Amino acid sequence: MAARSLRLLTTLLAVATAACRAEAESEAEWDMTAPDLLFAEGTAAYARGDWAGVVLSMERALRSRAALRALRLRCRTRCAADLPWELDPDSPPSLAQASGAAALHDLRFFGGLLRRAACLRRCLGPSATHSLSEELELEFSKRSPYNYLQVAYFKINKLEKAVAAAHTFFVGNPEHMEMRQNLDYYQTMSGVKEADFKDLEAKPHMHEFRLGVRLYSEEQLQEAVPHLETALREYFAADEECRALCEGPYDYDGYNYLEYNADLFQAITDHYVQVLSCKQNCVTELASHPGREKPFEDFLPSHYDYLQFAYYNIGNYTQAIECAKTYLLFFPNDEVMSQNLAYYTAMLGEEQARSIGPRESAQEYHQRSLLEKELLFFAYDVFGIPFVDPDSWTPEEVIPKRLQEKQKSERETAARISQEIGNLMKEIETLVEEKTKESLDVNRLTQEGGPLLYDGIRLTMTSKVLNGSQRVVMDGVISEDECRELQRLTNAAATLGDGYRGQTSPHTPSEKFYGVTVFKALKLGQEGKVPLQSAHLYYNVTEKVRRVMASYFHLDSPLYFSYSHLVCRTAIEEAQAERKDGSHPVHVDNCILNAEALVCIKEPPAYTFRDYSAILYLNADFDGGNLFFTELDAKTVTAEVQPQCGRAVGFSSGTENPHGVKAVTRGQRCAIALWFTLDARHSERDRVQADDLVKMLFSPEETDLPHEQPQEAQEGPPKPVQGSVSSSESGHKDEL
Repeated sequence: MAARSLRLLTTLLAVATAACRAEAESEAEWDMTAPDLLFAEGTAAYARGDWAGVVLSMERALRSRAALRALRLRCRTRCAADLPWELDPDSPPSLAQASGAAALHDLRFFGGLLRRAACLRRCLGPSATHSLSEELELEFSKRSPYNYLQVAYFKINKLEKAVAAAHTFFVGNPEHMEMRQNLDYYQTMSGVKEADFKDLEAKPHMHEFRLGVRLYSEEQLQEAVPHLETALREYFAADEECRALCEGPYDYDGYNYLEYNADLFQAITDHYVQVLSCKQNCVTELASHPGREKPFEDFLPSHYDYLQFAYYNIGNYTQAIECAKTYLLFFPNDEVMSQNLAYYTAMLGEEQARSIGPRESAQEYHQRSLLEKELLFFAYDVFGIPFVDPDSWTPEEVIPKRLQEKQKSERETAARISQEIGNLMKEIETLVEEKTKESLDVNRLTQEGGPLLYDGIRLTMTSKVLNGSQRVVMDGVISEDECRELQRLTNAAATLGDGYRGQTSPHTPSEKFYGVTVFKALKLGQEGKVPLQSAHLYYNVTEKVRRVMASYFHLDSPLYFSYSHLVCRTAIEEAQAERKDGSHPVHVDNCILNAEALVCIKEPPAYTFRDYSAILYLNADFDGGNLFFTELDAKTVTAEVQPQCGRAVGFSSGTENPHGVKAVTRGQRCAIALWFTLDARHSERDRVQADDLVKMLFSPEETDLPHEQPQEAQEGPPKPVQGSVSSSESGHKDEL
């Protein structure tokens, strides 16, 4: 007894020593940049048009997440193999035995637990280092990095990688119409091969299974067998990986962890049952394929079903019997399979067939799964911890009798609810389609017509005149002299292709694009390369437009700059013959427009945080370049605005305002393009730097804008200026 106690004490001391040493010696040596940070860097690079930066950060984010997953798998698998749970060779102490013997039995159990924990700590390092946010996991599960990557690779002319990224994203998001259009476009491009359309996130077991089933369906059974066998091997490997990843921290699942007060054994039970439930749900995860609404039913057993018939057709009765018996492990009462087995047995001979049993890997899987289900159903019955069995083959005797009726009722209820939800979704889709066609939007109800704040600004057109909602045209925002000064600043400070990674013609090959941001203009002014007062005027004018927009649209929340750009579009004279494109195609500023489906998808890479947009024109001495609004079909023009010095167009950035720019066919069209957000988190970083630079360069008196003059809101639309707006045939012609 003393010797056994000494061994136990030695073990516990060794565990404590290992745990202390783990702080300094992490085998993982995890020094990679966190995927969260890399993903954030990638989105920031996308926002500023740094395509090489997008590729670098997003690819590193994908590799970092994969490396973290591999680290967890390696550590948990190795520690489980090196330190398996060891049952006491002696029988557990009975009630009649001394309490000391029972305590020693418990200590042995927890000693093994501590050894496993020490192994994991030494291998993984501090767990906090490897935590990932739920938001990031969601982005990766949606395959969002590939959405950014396909654009970035396309911009840097790496078509093979762009196609692969686009296809990978589309496989996981088959309803994404914009990506479908991109893929259709890629297929028409020279140099793009069929092999380029590959899923970079494909699961090996699912890829092999689908390929095997396709060959099976085409009656190429000999060719199908190796793929189905490979699918099985990959499935069991993926299952072990999935199960290992379940052994993570406890998910309080709605509980406030500060109020969680379970005792030792209840806490262990809660966590262990959660892990077991996760492991059981690996069945669902491995049977799921992106683009399918539901997982494959009876996914693992179906492998043996396909194989038994394939082996029969190629004359391999030994394997046919083995696969048939394996299938019957899961569904012992299947009449068709029993008949098949009887036939194969007769063909091979009963004596030889009797020696063939189900596959060992499947037997181990089946036995382990049943034991886990028994524990989970026990926890459900005794502790009330819910468990939804993912398998249809579970024998009834595994389920406690009083739960059988309850589960039957729950399944019927779930099926009914699922059907009702399906019917409701169809009704909603119909309703949304009708509402879209009627061009109804809640934003139409938003109040407009607030004060314009400054003397000289005139309200020229309201939403009613512009045949839409949340639209306004104002004149007299700046003077002729200010227009000329800002236009000179553009020609002096603007860079060809600014904001588009130097692409000189980002929207059309028939025009050249020049631009400069507020901060860049101020920096050039500070360096003496452009007139500093002109850069300061640029800064003040953008602030003036922001204030007027916030006032006119009665915004209760602060309006922040999202992006500011002083731009000029110059017609390329020799490229105007037979020109059919526009200066900027129809789009929506905060979502991806799918004109054919009459929807606008508000998700990255769209600038989903943009809420309001404005354009301040600086000149009119050019041909073309009119701004026009359309319906969601991108064809039905509802209003058109002709640029002129001091004219500002403001509108909300959502689906109610698709817009485009007609071709500039002669001369140079200059304007200040502004986007605003109501979300302070997306406030323009350059603007903050510009604010600081202005405070440093100018006195408070110089930074103040002219005093705002309160005005009464104008009732009704003023008379439109001739030639400044045209209505579509379906619009309100009588108002013009």
